[in-house]
Amino acid sequence: MADLAFEKARFWEKKGQDSIICGLCPRNCIIRESKIGFCGVRKNINGILYSLVYGYPAALHVDPIEKKPLAMFMPETYTFSIGTFGCNLDCSFCQNFTLSKNFPEINTAVTERISSSQIISKAIYAKCRSIAFTYNEPTVWAEYAIDIATEAKKNNLPIVLVSNGFITQKAIEEFYPLIDAANIDMKGFSENFYETMCKGSLKHVLNSIKYLYQLKKHIELTNLVIPEKNDSEEMIKAFLDWVERELDKSIPLHFSAYFPTYKYLESQPTPKETLFKIREYAWKRNFTNVFIGNIR
Repeated sequence: MADLAFEKARFWEKKGQDSIICGLCPRNCIIRESKIGFCGVRKNINGILYSLVYGYPAALHVDPIEKKPLAMFMPETYTFSIGTFGCNLDCSFCQNFTLSKNFPEINTAVTERISSSQIISKAIYAKCRSIAFTYNEPTVWAEYAIDIATEAKKNNLPIVLVSNGFITQKAIEEFYPLIDAANIDMKGFSENFYETMCKGSLKHVLNSIKYLYQLKKHIELTNLVIPEKNDSEEMIKAFLDWVERELDKSIPLHFSAYFPTYKYLESQPTPKETLFKIREYAWKRNFTNVFIGNIR
């Protein structure tokens, strides 16, 4: 990796002589000299935390905004999508693990450093109406995302965030005000699900969603429905109860089908009847914007 120019990270502090505490996500990784945090892209180099992916996108594409998925934000427009490597969760059912987990050495996977202003130029050249932070988890490259979003504001380009919402309050306060619309992936409405299937915590995700709502950002929520894991009537009811109580019934909700991949291959794909049933239940409760997806 010596041939790449790495950017100093934010959201960290020293711990002792040779360790760093990363404060970007709730893991608060203690990273020793020359070691990398849980996300795989933040490294302690000579007592300073560096982002290994700042300026080095692994994916740049033009997508319909509905693909994010966002059903009710700038419909029928195209968004300039950017992603890097790494993730701060470890979902056994990850649908995009080639970027989030099973990536090669970073210096063999990227060759060109692309500045935040160059990202804006590429988006304008592609005639995109917005920029989307997506594909892998944008939280782990928050510094790059913040700088891109700051440049985007100067060019009146809205910012879309597609995220797991697993982030500290300090990072939220710097990052989320720059966002215009977000789709937060609520994996399953229980702490046990997050602990066993994602190595994370639900409470931090809910805090992120509520903060976006308080900021009056456009929010949509996605739930990948996995048979016998997060599809029980009780769990779906608890999720809808929370949305009704803490947000409102007009929030667009996306329930998507799961297909076996990565580490979790035991379950069958989600029956489309399960998604139809969830949608019917939500409609009966007067949730006005309920979508189902990934049905094959």
